Amino acid sequence: MADISAEKHFQRLTRLLEMEAEAEKQEALQDLQRRSPAAAEASGFTLTNLVIRDEQAGLGGRILLTLGKRNQTLPLPWTRLGSGAPVILSEDGSSGWRGVVTRLSKDNIQVAFAQWPESESERPVFRLDRSSDEISRQRQRQGLDKARLAADSRFADLRDVLLGLCAPAFHPVDNPRPLNPTLNESQLEAVRFALTAEDLAIIHGPPGTGKTTTVVELIRQITRNGQRVLAVAPSNIAVDNLLEKLLAAGEKAIRLGHPARVLPELRQHTLDELVENHPEVRLAHKLAREAYALRDQASKYTRAKPEPGERRAKRQEAKQMLADARKIEDRVVERLLNSARIVCATLTGLDRDLLGSQRFDWCVMDEASQSTEAAAWAPLQIADRLVLAGDHFQLPPTVISKQAAAEGFNLSLLERLLKQLGVGISRRLTVQYRMHHEIMKFSSQEFYEDSLSADQSISSHLLRDLPGVAANELTETPIHFIDTAGASYDENLEPEGDSRFNPQEADLVVKKAGALLDSGLSPAEIAVISPYSAQVRLLRERLKQPEMEIDSVDGFQGREKEAVIVSLVRSNRDGEIGFLEDVRRMNVALTRARRKLIVIGDSATITAHPFYQRLVMYFESIGAYHSVWEYRD
Repeated sequence: MADISAEKHFQRLTRLLEMEAEAEKQEALQDLQRRSPAAAEASGFTLTNLVIRDEQAGLGGRILLTLGKRNQTLPLPWTRLGSGAPVILSEDGSSGWRGVVTRLSKDNIQVAFAQWPESESERPVFRLDRSSDEISRQRQRQGLDKARLAADSRFADLRDVLLGLCAPAFHPVDNPRPLNPTLNESQLEAVRFALTAEDLAIIHGPPGTGKTTTVVELIRQITRNGQRVLAVAPSNIAVDNLLEKLLAAGEKAIRLGHPARVLPELRQHTLDELVENHPEVRLAHKLAREAYALRDQASKYTRAKPEPGERRAKRQEAKQMLADARKIEDRVVERLLNSARIVCATLTGLDRDLLGSQRFDWCVMDEASQSTEAAAWAPLQIADRLVLAGDHFQLPPTVISKQAAAEGFNLSLLERLLKQLGVGISRRLTVQYRMHHEIMKFSSQEFYEDSLSADQSISSHLLRDLPGVAANELTETPIHFIDTAGASYDENLEPEGDSRFNPQEADLVVKKAGALLDSGLSPAEIAVISPYSAQVRLLRERLKQPEMEIDSVDGFQGREKEAVIVSLVRSNRDGEIGFLEDVRRMNVALTRARRKLIVIGDSATITAHPFYQRLVMYFESIGAYHSVWEYRD
């Protein structure tokens, strides 16, 4: 049994996990009971008035349904139901069929189901709701229990280091020859440092510093030493991003998880498809078909009376054939996994029954700051060492329960370890390859001790340097802050819900987006983001640019565009800024743009907070401050 402090730690995490589960359940129940279908859809977690547009088989025997609005002229509204989201399809918003979103487009959404949704209606109309992922939750519970009870094992030793009960150990290693010649010195130093870890190391990657590129180099160096890596991340898109870069570097890797949650171009690397296409498994499928045919024969009525025991014998033979088919599949799975040097999965995408006795020398966790600690323990029971890569100054894990968040459930393992053990267990990347140096500077000062530098290749790049873009006030400078103070751009609370929007600010965003398009940028080179989902919905309605990404700050983490317009929304006499107080959200918003950042907000409201006061002062110091009165007709 672990030290009593460890016992309490895991009991607390389990309690907070259950609190979060209950909050998710209550939120879903309230949506069903209190919100009209239109309001539920506006929340982003529901789509209504859907009909089946197409149906096909695929992805290991699963059923793929494409759904669109009953009125075929209508596009889908803004939604959070992206690829990989667990959903429930129903006719009345209650009981239904569980599936996983495989694809989302402007007009339709494709969902994979294990079984065909049987409806008694001749022309059924469906509703799609995001559902909780109970399998994920169960695996988190199991991981916490295993950690709590671990004794006399490598997992117990690693757990004690991660709880601060033992000091992490490091050992010297020979400097490895870089496999990627483009890495800078801070990236190489992070890789070298991580390779010295006996237990734990952290790679701290601020925006644009090539964190995942560094992680890929680390994984490649580990495999060159003949060791195995379990490469994990909190979300499917983060795992796919990592897998994509590993494949581009010439590495082989197996992707675990539901194929519907994997990008189509990467599905050939999933365990499901590798097994499905294996020659031995084709034999297993032949056996299974013969078994079902034999079972059908045993069940059919015949005029001639069968010999005593004949039906039973056929059923027994069919049962044995199915068992043999399963053994063949299990054997192929085991061989494929045994031969894999790199296995990629989400934190909770590891099926222990599937993995059997598999062990890994290293667990490398990308985007670790976006995961709750409860989820982070799930993969650690089958790995000897841990490397966490992320940035705790960007968005924390998403937690619905306010009480659980207040008690620290939104504190990632990465952030806790840095607070508890100090920066001696980490190395920070310091050269960024995304932003003009003036876009980078404020974030570097506020969050990273002014340690970041812009690579020479991008340090001074501007929109005017792009082919076909005209030189003007917008394209010749990197930052525009437009202050709406005193112009009565008042915020509004949405009628059903708790999000806010600002119609006049939205009008100004539309004008600025139009000016960028008129300067020669394509819609695909521009992003519009806002901290408030109600403002996102309003902007989508008004801009009507399918190729222009319009999203929440949370939805745009990890992304970048040549030009980004940020709509802050808040404008009131009381200086209330709501969850803008989490300045990590603003750190993300301010660091998505490569060449042009436009921020629109009310300085009289936001500067009640010291962070935004310093931000406005920075804009003034570089000549980026503009009053809205300059742009009024």
